[in-house]
Formats: sequence, structure tokens, C-alpha cells
Amino acid sequence: MRKIDLKTPEEFKIMEEGGKILHEVKLTLKDAAKAGVTAEEIDSLAFKLITKYGAEPNFNKVKDYQWSTCINVNNGVVHGIPHKEIVFKDEDNISVDVGLLYKGFNTDTSISFGINLRNTSSGKDKEKFLKVGKQAFQNAIKVIKPNNSYIYDVSKAIEDTLVKAGYSPILDLTGHGIGRTLHEEPYIPCFTSGLRIESPKIVTGMALAVEVMYCEGEPDLVKENDGWTIVTEDGKIAGLFEDTILVTEKGFKIIT
Repeated sequence: MRKIDLKTPEEFKIMEEGGKILHEVKLTLKDAAKAGVTAEEIDSLAFKLITKYGAEPNFNKVKDYQWSTCINVNNGVVHGIPHKEIVFKDEDNISVDVGLLYKGFNTDTSISFGINLRNTSSGKDKEKFLKVGKQAFQNAIKVIKPNNSYIYDVSKAIEDTLVKAGYSPILDLTGHGIGRTLHEEPYIPCFTSGLRIESPKIVTGMALAVEVMYCEGEPDLVKENDGWTIVTEDGKIAGLFEDTILVTEKGFKIIT
């Protein structure tokens, strides 16, 4: 494992500024994602908003990826290309993943939501599914105690919340550290393995992109023909909740 890059208070301040911008971008994208809107339109809006605020998209800096967002629909888990052919419709389960680079530092966030979920058994099931994902994220960050907690604790909180509700944590993908590069150490799984004390200790100065990635059915994944979009093999819906967290002397701060 590479050495974890701990940030200074000055670097934290820059990340907070970038995180505030990204938070506003995320909320605007969610509000704009309505039935009849395309994924391409949301991606274009993301680019306009990010650059308007004096930042840069960072997803399009990943090799061979040219978009500002990853947008997934229903059984899409991550890395969904925002194609113009993807038109949102009522009852869709949407995930929007977006990040930016500001003054040399990255932030990353994701949100999942339903489009006009009806008051039916299917709609209620999706509402419950999304509610559990949000709760898993909240439970995960609550265990962060600088110098007295481990990445294992975050993973366990996610896993326990999802499994108790009857859902599956994704096993092939993880959250990650973040900072000068989009993906840094440590990896943050949505499940536990090995011994707690063998996982990285959470200490002041860490910047973490904590991700809750989960699905309604089995966690087996496949990659679509576009070379990026990863979906559940059984076609069951998936969810993604992510925020960038700064670990401070007093605890933690969500900045996105």
C-alpha cells in the first residue's frame, strides 16, 4: 500500500472551497434530472456549472473518459457514460456521480434518487431502497473518530446497515482517499474482510471519498459494451451515495 497523503489545514481549506462548489452543482443536477431529460443534458449542465464557478471537471481527466459526470440508471452501478440516448422516465432510479478539480485538489460526490416514484408497491420499494443507502452513509461517517477508528469500522457500518435491510454491498468496487489526485489511498470497501487492526487507522489530515455502493439483488457485476458502464448482472437496481469527508482533530466534516 502506498503512503496515505495527509493534508495540511491550508489544503483542507482549499478542498472545502471546492467541496462547497461541488455540493451546489450536485443539488442543481438533481433538480434538473426530470422525466424527458437526457443524461447528456445533465452532463452538459455539470460542465457549465463547474467551469462557471472557476473549477474544472475531473472525471474527464481520467484516461479515455471524456465526460464530466457518470450517470447510472436502474441497474447501473458506476461509471455510466451520460449518453444522449439515455432519457429519464417516471419510476427510474438515477445515480449522478460528479467531481471537480479546484486549485489543485479534487472532490467527489454522488447521489441516487427516483424520478416521480408513484405510491405503489414498486415505488415504495424504491423509496425504501434509497432511504437505506442514505442511512448506511450516515452510519458509516458516525464511526469516524480520529486516531481511534479504522477504515474497517466504516466498512462494517455500511455492510451491517445494508445487509440488515436485505440488500447487498458491492464487492468489486470501493471508496477511496482523495486530494491532489482523484483516487488515493486508502481504499474504503463497502464490506469487511481481514482484521480490524490490519486496516488503515483513520487519522487527522485524511480526506476520504466514502461511497455506499449497493444493490437490491446479487452483487455480481458486468461491464457493458461501451467499456465503462458497470451494471448488476441480474438486472436489479443499484444505488450510490458518496461525499468527500475531511478528518479533523475534532472529528470529521462533510464538504460536498
